[in-house]
Order: sequence, then C-alpha cells, then structure tokens
Amino acid sequence: MTTWLNMSLQDGASPIMEQLIFFHDHTLMIMLMIITTVMYMMTTLLWNKHTSRFMLEGQLIETTWTIAPAIILVFIAMPSLRLLYLMDEIHNPTMTLKAVGHQWYWSYEYSDFTKLEFDSYMIPQEENQASTFRLLDTDNRIVLPMNSPIRLVVTAADVLHSWTIPSLGVKTDATPGRLNQTSFSINHPGILYGQCSEICGANHSFMPITIESVSANHFINWVSSLSE
Repeated sequence: MTTWLNMSLQDGASPIMEQLIFFHDHTLMIMLMIITTVMYMMTTLLWNKHTSRFMLEGQLIETTWTIAPAIILVFIAMPSLRLLYLMDEIHNPTMTLKAVGHQWYWSYEYSDFTKLEFDSYMIPQEENQASTFRLLDTDNRIVLPMNSPIRLVVTAADVLHSWTIPSLGVKTDATPGRLNQTSFSINHPGILYGQCSEICGANHSFMPITIESVSANHFINWVSSLSE
C-alpha cells in the first residue's frame, strides 16, 4: 500500500520494517548484478563471430555457474532467516492489544486495562473532512505509546481477516477460534494506516486500521480520560 507519488515501500515506522527495507534493497542489488551479468554475456554471444571446433565441453564454467548461484542464495537466505526469527520474537511487551476482526470492522481490547475496548469503523465518505484520508480513517483510532514493545493478539469473530500495517511490517492473519500474536515497536509519533489484506467479503476493502502513535505521557492521559 503505497502513498501518493511513491513507487517504493512506505517509510519504516518500526525497527523491523527498517530491516525489511534494508533486506529488500539488498536483494534488489543482487538481482541487478545478476541481470547485468546475464545481459552482458548474452550480448557478447550475439555479437561474437568466433567459433571453436574443440570446445565440446567446459567443466570449469559449468562448475562456476553451479557454485556461484549457491553462494548468492546464501547471501540472500542468511539475512532472510535472521529477519524471520526477529519478527517471531516477543520482546517482553509493555502492553497487549487484542484485535478482533468482524464483517466488516475491527474491535480492540486493551488487555492490561479494565473495560478499555471499542469498535473501529471506517468514516463514511459523506462525513469525510479535509484532514481525513478517504477509505483509510476510522472513527476510533488505536492509541499506542511509541518506543514501547507492543504485543498484538489477533483473532476473528466470523471469517478470515488479516490485520496489516505496512509501515510497521506487521501482517497477521485473524482466524476464527485461534489467537495469533506478533509484536512491534513504533519508533516515532504520528498516524499509521493499514487495511484488512484478506479477501473477507463484500466490504473487505472498507475495514481500515488507524494507529495514533503518541508519547507515554499522552497515552497515560488518554487512558485516564477514558476511565473517568
């Protein structure tokens, strides 16, 4: 999910997403080198007029183009496996957020606080203001403290959904009768947008996710105002 005039990934709002962007660029550079080398070899073969009746086999070049791809795959696989393990790790979370997918809206529960839960619906187009994003803003935003490890528990009440925030590098399936969990940490304040990325029915594209990242003091004041 890109933004206006953006042909690449969104700017990373979490350490994991920044590492995913680095891995993406790293892999693209390897692909660029492979494409350049293959194109050069094909061009020289097309324009080369020399022939050799003695060149029936070449053990050296066959060994080279067997070993070289294996080495390249190692350079891709190692950072990929490292990232997979980092994304599955739960780092002593400071709080837990539970997201439940419905047709077609999300409901949220702050498990560490008593009776702090709400539903989050997309703002209808006729109620949009100049400061809101069409099809992305919600009536109740998720408020989370930045620079704090957050554990996210995701499930669904009816059909399959998928809780996705591209700028956080988070995409977790919401499955009825099952709890899936992941973790993330937001490294700067701001508003982050996402959508359900599972085809869950007629209004699949109309159940957005909006996170408001704030400081710890602002988050405590927000919780206190809701508890009153």
